[in-house]
Amino acid sequence: MSTQEVLMSDTVDTPSIATEDRLRADLYDFLGLLLARPPEQSLLSQSAALSGDDSVLGIAVAGLARVAKLSKPQAVEREFNALFVGLGRGELLPYASYYMTGFLNEKPLAALRRDMAARGMTRAPNVYEPEDNIASLMEMMAGLISGRFGQTATLKEQQTFFAKHIGPWAGHFFTDLEAAKNSVLYASVGAVGRVFMEIEVEAFRMSST
Repeated sequence: MSTQEVLMSDTVDTPSIATEDRLRADLYDFLGLLLARPPEQSLLSQSAALSGDDSVLGIAVAGLARVAKLSKPQAVEREFNALFVGLGRGELLPYASYYMTGFLNEKPLAALRRDMAARGMTRAPNVYEPEDNIASLMEMMAGLISGRFGQTATLKEQQTFFAKHIGPWAGHFFTDLEAAKNSVLYASVGAVGRVFMEIEVEAFRMSST
């Protein structure tokens, strides 16, 4: 997901970061891309080319690759719309405010906007979704890790942002996505997201001990 598509910042260049952090940022960005809009054939082909090791995350990634190989853009667009758009609303509401309070546009969104302003992040003018949607939050986390929005965030700063805006609900969302009745490709996206969130939670926990 390019910064111009969902978020804007004053920074163009990103500093070099450790390989492990680059992989984390890439996975956050990849999830953001898949969740922002129905994937075109190029992204489906990219997903189909992925391979995974025998770790829990690797198995989930390999599962996504297998489903992506069989997926067609038109079918995935219908799936995306049924999940996130629908008639009036989709099967899932992928917003932090909804998952954390039961309502849209609540305090979690206001808190996120304050933290975005402090980091020089603003919503792109062609985007109308509330900033606390899952796709934007995945992109924000990627940007904090990679330094896309200024200085690379320290591990402590990443942990603070994650614990406040992502950790309390993203795992639940990805679990719901994995089990949603309209999920086919997105069941595999949900599995990758759920496992990745579990890894991030544990890694941040370990870094605090």
